[in-house]
Amino acid sequence: MNKSVVVLLHIGYWLVFTLLLAVLFGLSNAATAGDADRDFNSLYEWLKLMFGTTILPAVICFYGYYGLLFTRFLLKRKIAAFFIGAIIVAVLSAAIGALAGSLNVFMGRDFILNKDARTAISILFFLSFVAMLSGVVGLVMRGFITWYSEIKVKEELAQKNFEMELALVKSQINPHFLFNTINNIDVLINKDPELASKYLIALSDIMRFMLYETKPDRILLGKEIEYIEKFIALHKIRSNNDDYIQFDVKDISPNLMIAPMLFIPFIENAIKHVSDKKAKPAIGIVITIESDKIYFTCKNNFKLETKIAAHSGLGDGLIRKRLQLLYPDKHELAISAENNIYSVALTIDCS
Repeated sequence: MNKSVVVLLHIGYWLVFTLLLAVLFGLSNAATAGDADRDFNSLYEWLKLMFGTTILPAVICFYGYYGLLFTRFLLKRKIAAFFIGAIIVAVLSAAIGALAGSLNVFMGRDFILNKDARTAISILFFLSFVAMLSGVVGLVMRGFITWYSEIKVKEELAQKNFEMELALVKSQINPHFLFNTINNIDVLINKDPELASKYLIALSDIMRFMLYETKPDRILLGKEIEYIEKFIALHKIRSNNDDYIQFDVKDISPNLMIAPMLFIPFIENAIKHVSDKKAKPAIGIVITIESDKIYFTCKNNFKLETKIAAHSGLGDGLIRKRLQLLYPDKHELAISAENNIYSVALTIDCS
């Protein structure tokens, strides 16, 4: 917890404590009105009495419980030692306050030294109880501050863990795509060097995108779609059928933000496992935007014996984990494989 907030909590408590004493003074003053034998006639006299009997023991006990007992005993679960220490601190606080009064330091009167033993013990017991009440407040305040600080630490650790897991997922996406693309261009170099150069420039643009555009948590959907278009173009290198991948975008929203490289694993999986690239289309990809929701579908033909989900480029488990990290309770993923068609339907709520 911020130090300034802790200081304000302390100041606030002692202001309330002082206000309570002022209220008690008013009530006592009203109750003894007209009594010539009363011991005090002003707030100053009252505070002198309260300093030894209440204020000084309360301060000692409050910070004794707050700084000593909580950290050395209660926090370490030394319960027996804590209760013994709590009694000792309360009695010592009361004794110091009573002794200060008896020595005429604050109250200007003999308070306890010349009393009989029974009376002195009764006074000491009462002052110890009053001091202990303030000590309990100190414990509660310290416990709240510690609890709140632990929550903040846990939140920071959770955020760091989230960032590390997300970085791990990204690190597994990028190399897989790059290796496949480089292999495709390598095959094309001997067949058509000019076209290979064209695709190499496209690969350079994609690498620039992955290095600089994917660092933020969110990017414009338009940039993601541009990336997907270049990604698809590079994967058409080995195919003589330019229409084997059909990519359609409906009602794009210029200001909609999305996590980078969110759809690529599904597209790459479809490209890797499509069974008939001569079909038109062999792979159908559609992105539809409605308000703050994005609907992504990707379908490809496949052979029944092919275990697509188990051998996807990124891995089904990591894909789902990334979605859960990025869009907890704000996404729906449905994957099916029926009638030689492998289908992925993903809905993202970007609100």
